[in-house]
Amino acid sequence: MKGSQYAVIGLGRFGSSVAKELIELGFEVLGIDRNEEIVDEMSNVLTHTVVADATDEEVLKSLGIRNFDCAVVAIGDDIQASIMAAILVKDLGVKNVVAKALSELHGKVLHKIGVDRIIYPERDMGIRVAHQLVSPNLLDYIELSKEYTIAELSVTGRISGMTLEQLDTRKKYGCSVVAINKRGGIVIAPTAEDTVDERDIMVVIGTNEQIEDFQQAVSG
Repeated sequence: MKGSQYAVIGLGRFGSSVAKELIELGFEVLGIDRNEEIVDEMSNVLTHTVVADATDEEVLKSLGIRNFDCAVVAIGDDIQASIMAAILVKDLGVKNVVAKALSELHGKVLHKIGVDRIIYPERDMGIRVAHQLVSPNLLDYIELSKEYTIAELSVTGRISGMTLEQLDTRKKYGCSVVAINKRGGIVIAPTAEDTVDERDIMVVIGTNEQIEDFQQAVSG
């Protein structure tokens, strides 16, 4: 199997969505769930699917879970099963373990047992929707850490035709434009001479405060 191999444990709405997208991106995915009906539904979509209890160490060993580059623990509403599965895949040597958390407390436990990345789908989506509601030209918002955020801002008529040198976002606001999504394609790591035009989308990185200041300046 070439490239990274992924195992997705729990094929509910979140898990199946992650698994399908990984397949779309060209990776091979093993889907694991205790529900036979769900596994049957996904069998024609994923590379491999299996009906199995991911809280059983021997079962995970028999599936060769240690050979996977990444395991996504996406178990829905059973916190105990989620934690147990995460502990087992870590102990069995999976290099990168990502887990869905249902609450802050659940997330803290996952962090304590060494999960590499913890995702809060409902909380994160709520934050993104709230930011989009209060900022009309903010298209998307992802918190990278406690300090930094990456945001997609639509270019307004106020700055249309300006170069990045003229915008001078780093000096004026402290944030940086790391990409520009234009109709003809995406400009990665744009230069000072690159221009932004109305309906372009700027990908901006900075602190929440810096991005908010920039967003208010370009839409005011």
